[in-house]
Amino acid sequence: MKIKFIFYFSFIFISSFSFAQNEKSVYDQHDLFTPNFYPSSVNEYRAADGEPGPMYWTNKASYKINATLDAVHDAITGSVIISYTNNSPQQLPFLWLYLDQNLFNLSSRGQAKFPANRRSRYGDVNSTFEGGFNIKSVKLLSTEKGKISSSNVFNLVSDTRMQIRLPKPLAHEKTVEIKIDYSYNIPKDGSDRTGILDTKNGKIYAIAQWYPRMCVYDDIEGWNTLPYLGAGEFYLDYGDFDYSITAPADMIVVGSGDLQNPNEVLTSTELKRLAQAKKSDKTVVIRSAEEVSDPSSRPRNGNLTWHFKMKNTRDVSWAASTAFIWDAARINFPSGRKGLAQSVYPVEANGNNAWERSTEYIKAALEGYSKRWFEFPYDNATNVACNINGMEYPGIVFCNAKSKGQRLWGVTDHEFGHTWFPMIVGSNERKFGWMDEGFNTFINGISTKDFNNGEYVNKRRNPENLYKYIFNDKSETVMSEPDALQEANIGAALYYKPGYALDLLRNDILGKERFDYAFQLYIKRWAYKHPTSWDFFRTIGNVSGEDLGWFWKGMFIKNYKLDQAITDVKYVNDDSSQGALVTVENLDKMAMPLYLQYETESGTSDTLKIPVEVWQNGPTWIQKLKTKEKLKSVTIDPDHVFPDINLGNNTWKAPNP
Repeated sequence: MKIKFIFYFSFIFISSFSFAQNEKSVYDQHDLFTPNFYPSSVNEYRAADGEPGPMYWTNKASYKINATLDAVHDAITGSVIISYTNNSPQQLPFLWLYLDQNLFNLSSRGQAKFPANRRSRYGDVNSTFEGGFNIKSVKLLSTEKGKISSSNVFNLVSDTRMQIRLPKPLAHEKTVEIKIDYSYNIPKDGSDRTGILDTKNGKIYAIAQWYPRMCVYDDIEGWNTLPYLGAGEFYLDYGDFDYSITAPADMIVVGSGDLQNPNEVLTSTELKRLAQAKKSDKTVVIRSAEEVSDPSSRPRNGNLTWHFKMKNTRDVSWAASTAFIWDAARINFPSGRKGLAQSVYPVEANGNNAWERSTEYIKAALEGYSKRWFEFPYDNATNVACNINGMEYPGIVFCNAKSKGQRLWGVTDHEFGHTWFPMIVGSNERKFGWMDEGFNTFINGISTKDFNNGEYVNKRRNPENLYKYIFNDKSETVMSEPDALQEANIGAALYYKPGYALDLLRNDILGKERFDYAFQLYIKRWAYKHPTSWDFFRTIGNVSGEDLGWFWKGMFIKNYKLDQAITDVKYVNDDSSQGALVTVENLDKMAMPLYLQYETESGTSDTLKIPVEVWQNGPTWIQKLKTKEKLKSVTIDPDHVFPDINLGNNTWKAPNP
C-alpha cells in the first residue's frame, strides 16, 4: 500500500580538537552486540538458518464465488463456497474468518478508533455510511453418495471476525466446505483500499475485501484473529479461486486472474485488439476514449457475467465501470513465458503524460522484478484508475486516477512491487507491516533506477532530510504493529526506514553480490509460505555469512540512533610526518562502520572504511592516519551513507595559521 512520500571508520585530526568533549556517550557495546540476539526456539517447522523446516505446513483456503454488482444501490450480493484444508498436526474444532467490510459498520472497533480531531486515511469518525456484511446464511456442505447436502452451522460474529463451530473437529489433511450467502453496501471511501470514483462517464467500482475470507492458522500463533482496524493490512492463506461477477452489460470488468469467457463479454473488435496486445511490446488500445460513450463497444444490453480463475493465490479483487478506456501490452518473462499488462482508466486520466503510460510502467516494473528477484507468477497484471491512492491485490492494483508522470510511475511500481511482498512471500501484514512495505520500498528504489535510464530518479535527494524524517523525536520502531503506530509515523517506520536499512545493508555492509543472493534465496524459500521477521533475519545472516544481530537490533527491533563525532586530532609525537591520531566517539546507542575522509595541505585525500567491529570494545576509537604532512580537514562519512543524526560534529578543519 502506498504512503505519500560501512565497515571501519578512520579519522585524522591535526590539533587537540574536540567537538563533543562535553557530551557523554550513552553507547553500550554489550547491549548492541549481544550474544543472545536470536531466539533459541527453532523446531521442525522453522530451521535455525532461516529456511522452512522439514515438517513445515500451511493450510489451504480455496474459494468459489458468485457475486452481483448492483450499480443502482452501490451494493454487492454474493455467495461463496470456501474449501478449507487442515494441513496442521492439530484438529480444529472451530474456524475463524475475516469479515473485513464490518470495519464500515458504525459500531465497529475500527470506527471507534478513528480520530475525532482530523480526517484519517482509514476512515472518518463523522461518517454516516452504514456498511458491513449482511450474513444471510452459513451452511456446512457435505457429499453423500454423490449428492451434496447442506446444514446450518453455528456461527458467531465478533466485529470483523466470525467463528464457525464445527459439528466435529476438522482432522489433519481433511477438508471442510462452508457456503456463505451475504451482501453489503460498497463504501465510497473504503479505508483507501476499496471504493467508488465518480467520473463523467459513470462510476468506477474498485472492489476488495468483498467476500468472507479465512483467517490464517499457523505454527506461530494458531489462529491469527487481530481485528481489521484500518492501518493493519492482511494475512491470508493460499488456494485456488473461481469467481464470477455479474454486472450491467455496459461495464468493463477486470479482475485478478484469467478471464475464462472473453467471447461472451467482449466485442469482436475488442477480442481482435486483445489478441494483438498479447503479441505487442507497445501499448495497444483495446477500448478507446471515443468508444467509451459508444454503445457498440459493448456486446449487448442487460447484464453480463465475467468469469475469472486464479490458482495458488491469497486473494482476488476486481473493478468495473462504464467509463474505462482499456489498453494492454505483452510482458516478457525470463523463462520465456509471456504475460499481459493492462490498464483501465477514465477519459479524465488520459493524456498529458498520465495514464496512457500506465501499461508501459507495468511492463517495465514486472519484467525488471522478474529478472532480478523472482518471476512474476501470474499471466495478467492490471492497473485500475480510481479514488484509491494505492493498493495492491494479486494481479491487480488500484491507483489514483489523478496521478501522472513520476507520481504514477511511483505508485504503479510500488503496488506491483507488492506482488513479491506479500503476494508471493506471505508475511503477516497485520503484525509486521515492514515486511511488505519496507521490502517493497527497497526494491522500488532499485526499479526506479532501472526504469528508462533513471527517468524518474530524484537526483536532488538529500540523505540528511531522510535521516531527520526516520529518526525524528517522535519516531517509533520498525517492529511495531501497524495499528499501534501513530498514523503520522507509519510512513517512516514501515516504509522508509526499513527500505533505507536494506539499501544500506546491500550497498555498504554486505555488498550487492552477497545481499542479492541472500535476498533471492529468502524469496525462493518462503514463496507461498508465511515467514516471520526472525526467518528473514536468520536467512540473510546465514547466507551472507555475517552476524547481523547488531544491525537488526538497532535498526529494526529498537529505534537506536547514530551519532559519531570527531573529538580529538593530534599528530604522533607532535610531528605531522609521523602521521595523525584521530579520536572518534560513538555518542548514541547505534553503531555503524566508520567512513573517514581526510585531506592534507598539499591536496592529497583519501577515505578509510573501517568495519563496525571497532565499536565492540567501547564508545571510543582512535584511528591512525599514515600521513606525512599536516592535515587540512577530516570528515566522517562525507557522502552521508550512514544515518548520523548530528552532522555538526562530523568535520574538523585545520585552524588558520
